[in-house]
Amino acid sequence: MRAIVYRESGDTNVLQLIDRPEPSPSAGEVLVRIAVSGVNPTDWRSRRGTKPGAPLPFAEIVPNQDGAGTVVGLGEGVDPARMGQRVWIWEAAYQRANGTAQEIIALPQDHAVPLPDFATWDLGASLGIPALTAHRCLTVHEQTDGRLYPGSLEGKTVLIAGGAGAVGHAAIELALWSGAEVITTVSTPEKERLAALAGAHHVINYRTQDAAKAINVIASNGVDIIVEVAPHANADLDQAIIGRNSVVAVYASDSETVSIPIRASMVANVRFQYVMVYTVPTGAKRQAVADVQAALLAGALNVGQEAGLPLHHFSLSQTAAAHQAVERAAVGKVLINVGE
Repeated sequence: MRAIVYRESGDTNVLQLIDRPEPSPSAGEVLVRIAVSGVNPTDWRSRRGTKPGAPLPFAEIVPNQDGAGTVVGLGEGVDPARMGQRVWIWEAAYQRANGTAQEIIALPQDHAVPLPDFATWDLGASLGIPALTAHRCLTVHEQTDGRLYPGSLEGKTVLIAGGAGAVGHAAIELALWSGAEVITTVSTPEKERLAALAGAHHVINYRTQDAAKAINVIASNGVDIIVEVAPHANADLDQAIIGRNSVVAVYASDSETVSIPIRASMVANVRFQYVMVYTVPTGAKRQAVADVQAALLAGALNVGQEAGLPLHHFSLSQTAAAHQAVERAAVGKVLINVGE
């Protein structure tokens, strides 16, 4: 079978297309034939490492955490009814050597979640890291119970920084499904259009508008949950619009440090929650998978230009170009058509 591998850290030139034997599933695992592999920022960051030639945890690594495909083999103890099932995959390569940039993968059965017939491979491969990250950001407010469902965020105002990105898009859709009033900030007219297509109630271009003033008009008592992609650049804005007993959920970094005014944050009882999806507590991760699946089944999660998340397709042999596209901040979701 064909697979993309790297044996040393570095730029995309370390990625190689090779033929290797098909894997066999161990007990509790399923074998999945990958149709589409999804690329996330952590995929290229893991490949690049701290520096070229930095030690790798495995001798040979297949990149990419997310994907979608069909179950074609079962390990001992797996329900026979899963054979032939369409699935979406999450965290395939976390602490494992084999990601989704290959034709067939063996992985724990709970990392392959049933994908309904109405959902495309592209949608399935776009869930994973973005949707689970968005779920965590939306459920760390102390007045939530760690779950998302219709009505769970009723009465809450959510600000999503960067609503045209993959995580921002998922956060908009999950927040809407949960009943929140959704505000998002973007930087260009095209991103304004995409965020509106995703369904955000209020879209603010922070380059052409006074974002703090506009948000405070919408949320006169302050924002309850901020889903933050750029904590350093947005530090002043977040302080200007955050409400009492609210949370700033930070899932990405634009700087190694950020300045937080202690007194003002203390008086408002503001919580700053940092989110790394891979190390979210096990119980919270399981709940996130369950809630994302419920939103998927309800038709609340969508991708594509018409849904506000453009798709960029590459072949398996073009995996290096796909990684470069994500590294260069392509607007939308980058996918690899493994099954072609």
